Amino acid sequence: MSAPVDTAVATGPGGAAASGRRLPLVLRNRSFGAVWLGQVLTQAAVRMFQVGVSWWLVAYAVQDAGGLASGLFMAVCTLPAVALAPAVARVVGRFAHRSVLRAAAAVAAVVAAGLALWAQGSGLPVAAVYAGALGLATCQAFFDPCLTTSVPELVDDADIETATGFELSTQSLAGLGGALLGALAVDHLGVGGLSTGCAAAYLAAALLITRSRFRAAPAADGGAPDPAETGTGGGGGASGRDGASGRDGASGRDGASAGAGDATSVGARDATSVGARDATSAAAGRRSLFGILGALPAVRRILVCFTAANLFTAAVFVVIPLYTRSVLHGTGGTVALLEASLGAGTLAGALTGARVPGRPTVAGAWCLVLMALALALPGLTAHRLVVAGCLAVAGWCAGAVSVRFVALFQRLVPTADKPGFFAVMQAVLGASLPVASLVFGLAGDHLSPQILCLVQGAGLVPAAFALALLGSRTPGPVGGHR
Repeated sequence: MSAPVDTAVATGPGGAAASGRRLPLVLRNRSFGAVWLGQVLTQAAVRMFQVGVSWWLVAYAVQDAGGLASGLFMAVCTLPAVALAPAVARVVGRFAHRSVLRAAAAVAAVVAAGLALWAQGSGLPVAAVYAGALGLATCQAFFDPCLTTSVPELVDDADIETATGFELSTQSLAGLGGALLGALAVDHLGVGGLSTGCAAAYLAAALLITRSRFRAAPAADGGAPDPAETGTGGGGGASGRDGASGRDGASGRDGASAGAGDATSVGARDATSVGARDATSAAAGRRSLFGILGALPAVRRILVCFTAANLFTAAVFVVIPLYTRSVLHGTGGTVALLEASLGAGTLAGALTGARVPGRPTVAGAWCLVLMALALALPGLTAHRLVVAGCLAVAGWCAGAVSVRFVALFQRLVPTADKPGFFAVMQAVLGASLPVASLVFGLAGDHLSPQILCLVQGAGLVPAAFALALLGSRTPGPVGGHR
């Protein structure tokens, strides 16, 4: 849902002008491109670590309870995003976004380097790997919502959906990189080599973010921003966003105008009341996390549906290594193929999701149905290429749905509430991940992975039905499909 091609000169913060046919956003806006590449590196590193260690636990470290060990590991990796949501919201709302992103990447580099050095000196205990995973996941819990909140500081309003698509495609690129390198690195280099690669990626991301330029937010008293802090959080600067007040000045895109102009879709009826209360909310301070969701009931219902769906979709990261070992009798290369298929599908979905027709709830419901079929089919057939194809389809569904809903939320949520909202969104959606990892991991030691695949598919059907019911009660086409 990008801006139409025109012949005007296009510029962005830190980007070069382009005339005629516009260049891709990451090329014409060099600051956004650098930050996006930094996100690719950080999420590729954490995904590579997760994939590699999950395979290491199942294939090398734990013989009798590999499912539980892998499930517990994935639960540890998902806990920080849930437990630290209030702290993340405060930090992202208070400190310069560039500083938060840079610090998160740098600390993660130190953690990964520490694991690499420990592994070189002696055998790395499982407990140390779990602790390292907790540290990396904590850094990522700050990095991801901070970058999402920072999108309006890096791009113009017309480019928000395009930027969102690029940002969400990072998950797909990370899946590809982690799939192709994680398990293979463990097979050939061990956990020490895996950690060394992660440390290098995090360090490169920190350097890229350091060299990027964010738009400065106007001071709360109307004065000039501090010239020393070009990465100040809270607003967009050139486009007229006022981060302190939570209003979009020249662009006029707060929740109300977004609902009326761009999105006559799910949540639009809530945008008007949110926009009306925006100035009052800004004067009194940002709403609490519960207050933000309370002011957006349609958005809250959507998040509940996807949280329920995540109980079954998130289990794929536990099921893949178990399926590879027990059903396909494969190696790290097989894990790489399956993870790469999932990542490639998600990348395609992130890049094409804006073109899926229909209201977000209707499109989301159909995508969940298709994903249910794709996840269940490996329970009926064990052919390696068929399984890879099913994971690609499931990934496409996940990527397409993510682009549609995050782009919608960018416009419906008031500026002042965005730091808290994206933190609570991550927490709400992530709340099911530790539970899913533990339950499916424990079940994997007693049930066939093929049965787990069937359970995954069946579990998505009620969530798809609930999302379809939401669509039947909401008016209009999707914002951006005009």
